[in-house]
Amino acid sequence: MNAPISPVANSPAVNTAHVNLPHTTAAVSTSQKLPTPAELRQRFSLSDALSAQIARQRHAIQQILSGHDDRLLVVVGPCSVHDPDAALEYADRLAALSEEVSEHILPVMRVYVEKPRTTVGWKGLAYDPGLNGSGDMSRGLGLSRELMHAVAARGLPVATELLQPMLASYLDDLLSWVAIGARTTESQLHRELASDLSAAVGFKNATSGDVQVAIDAMSAAAHPHQRFAVDAHGHPIVQQTAGNPHTHVVLRGGHGEPNYQSHHVQAATTALRNAGQNPRLMVDCSHANARKDHRRQSEVMLDVLAQRQAGEANLAALMLESHLFEGKQPLKPGAMRYGVSVTDACVGWETTEHLLKTAAERLS
Repeated sequence: MNAPISPVANSPAVNTAHVNLPHTTAAVSTSQKLPTPAELRQRFSLSDALSAQIARQRHAIQQILSGHDDRLLVVVGPCSVHDPDAALEYADRLAALSEEVSEHILPVMRVYVEKPRTTVGWKGLAYDPGLNGSGDMSRGLGLSRELMHAVAARGLPVATELLQPMLASYLDDLLSWVAIGARTTESQLHRELASDLSAAVGFKNATSGDVQVAIDAMSAAAHPHQRFAVDAHGHPIVQQTAGNPHTHVVLRGGHGEPNYQSHHVQAATTALRNAGQNPRLMVDCSHANARKDHRRQSEVMLDVLAQRQAGEANLAALMLESHLFEGKQPLKPGAMRYGVSVTDACVGWETTEHLLKTAAERLS
């Protein structure tokens, strides 16, 4: 902040005796020291066996997205995680179900610890684990890594959306699939970040429904970049990225209208081929594709399965927002229902189990 300007010599005096100036309290910026990525990686470290498992799961996802594995990739789980205990119960159920459907489906668990906001609101476990605006990010980062580690240890591939690029170095060794959201697909910083990841990355079409921005993002992410970053010890560095060849488009609808139907899929795959990009797609069953009605996710998923059965092999993946129990609830610390989303409404576990078993049966 600039220092107050001193009165200029010989300037006329101003009589303020009768001027009622409003009383204001200036906002005060504060800071909180965070653990470095190296500290958290040491606290929740990966064994050689777990590192090898994640490498195998990344490869399996990439094989599906490249067309070398005809299983259906399903990224499924809570819209966002706010209660690690409920998330781990969900993980236990999904791990058991995965064994049952693994011949035809590869489930990947959503462990979303950041939540993009149109204006303001709760921003996720990594930012506000207390759900009360206290913003204890130091605790949030630790909880986020600990939770992802525990989910991976249960044998499940882990998926998340990376919103804050600085967060990636705390978590990226645990991730098998990454989303770049509709609001950030057009961001150069996120395209550079995607080019530096070992996991496959799905770029969502824009909130307007424009798929071209996601196609452009794939092209940008495939190239090497020099990007601003911090190393494991928190020092600013210039990071040379290798480029990521394992990217794809996620159709999530736009402006309240869906874009998962056959003619949308054909238009998207044609545009991808014309751009020299991978034509294999993921359909997000939520958001505008469900017209913001979580109950319609089933309708979307069944339509995509029908397209697959009719020969549309480019529909390689689905995304489903699902929790232990259906619906959503407002944030009321101390008075919250267990296993119910606090962000987007989700389908419940019974519906999720039925849909995944139905998909496995229809794809057999």
